[in-house]
Amino acid sequence: MRVRERIRAGDREAFGALFDRYAASVHSHACRLTGDLSAAEDVMSETFLAAWRTREQVDPEGGSLRPWLLGIATNKARNHRRGVGRRLAFLARQPKPKETEDFADVSAERLDHQRELAAVRAVLDRLRQPEREVLALCVWAGLDYAQAADALGVPVGTVRSRLSRARTRLRGLAGEHLARERGETAQGRREPRRGRGEVGGRAASVALPGEGGPR
Repeated sequence: MRVRERIRAGDREAFGALFDRYAASVHSHACRLTGDLSAAEDVMSETFLAAWRTREQVDPEGGSLRPWLLGIATNKARNHRRGVGRRLAFLARQPKPKETEDFADVSAERLDHQRELAAVRAVLDRLRQPEREVLALCVWAGLDYAQAADALGVPVGTVRSRLSRARTRLRGLAGEHLARERGETAQGRREPRRGRGEVGGRAASVALPGEGGPR
């Protein structure tokens, strides 16, 4: 029995193998869409839970199930962003809690990852949501146009046009960001911290791959 048929039939061993194979990919995709490692872990868990619940919807014919999983993750990340807005609005109405000392043992590597995500998000948040999503699927996740279209439930032409707009917009935003940093340094108002220029460059390079792109 093929993998898709086993998944549809509720084969737990096959689904476990699916998780092992694609969990890291789904988590990375969620990180790029949410900009938060903890949120990405929640999105990943919700993605596989939803995948299990909707397994009977899987087409018995086809190739890799990665585009299907990334499509679910995209929807979960979208819901997360909406939920964050609602939670922030709720917390803003609550009394300020007493300050307590934070004893969280957070590794330097995790903090660096969070800073890098924040730097990229500073640029990506200025894109429209559909453009962010197609950029994450086609550029970072490496899906081709047909796979991204299937994941998002839109025509291939829509994926092409969204990706083109996203790349054009990102080039402009990255240029503005770097020009602003250079201008601040030249005018002597503020010296950039070590590695700051590298973060800006990384935000641009991560978001703007070679022109070959997906097909």
